[in-house]
Amino acid sequence: MNLEEKLSRIGISGTLYKLYLTTIRLGGGSVTEVAAGAGMARTTAHDALAKLEAEGLVRFVDHGKRRFVVAQDPGILLERSEARRQMLEDVMPVLRSMYHHENGQPNVRFHPGPEGIRTVLWETLSGDEKELRATLSMRELMVQPGLEEMERYLKERARRGIWLRVIRSEERDIAPIWPSSQEERRELRYAPATYNLAMTCFIHGTKVSVISSARESYGLILDSADFAAFQASMFDAMWSLSTPAPTIP
Repeated sequence: MNLEEKLSRIGISGTLYKLYLTTIRLGGGSVTEVAAGAGMARTTAHDALAKLEAEGLVRFVDHGKRRFVVAQDPGILLERSEARRQMLEDVMPVLRSMYHHENGQPNVRFHPGPEGIRTVLWETLSGDEKELRATLSMRELMVQPGLEEMERYLKERARRGIWLRVIRSEERDIAPIWPSSQEERRELRYAPATYNLAMTCFIHGTKVSVISSARESYGLILDSADFAAFQASMFDAMWSLSTPAPTIP
């Protein structure tokens, strides 16, 4: 596969390819000179050069009444490719969720390790829901993702106006923090002593997000309307059996 064929794979083909290589070969020049060097009309070249400018591959420079075209470093192609890849990674969870939701299919995503746990934690704030149901295993959360990360998460959740109804196990609490609070938009209840909350679970919209123990170290997101509704019902049943914690202003 030659250079032209390779560049055509990323949309630089035909007129764009000829003009970009001509601009590189000339080291820059007027629009008329670049068009002539590529063997095309000036008006055709000007429109195509504008597309190359949008891609960051050429730059227009006005000098008096004349307009010159200067080729830009081709490394911009790698930079733009990386930016696009990052953008796609950011939107892919939402797009996949929409795809599976519209097709009535459950979607399961497994995220290993500490970074996976952080991914799952922060994604619980990505939807439009204004209330989260959660069971928190405090002892495990202090290890992964850790107190500092949890504090950032809880502060951001409150800033976005998302209420948290949370059930914890008193025996797994290792510090008297995160009580019920109107200001921090949190209502806390303690589960009966017979309930061992060794994992953290969030229910938000059609998703159920699970954070494992530090020993197993993974995060899991299951996007299923039926499963989320079932888990919400189970949470509400446990909520009714749990003991309200004192509320601070």
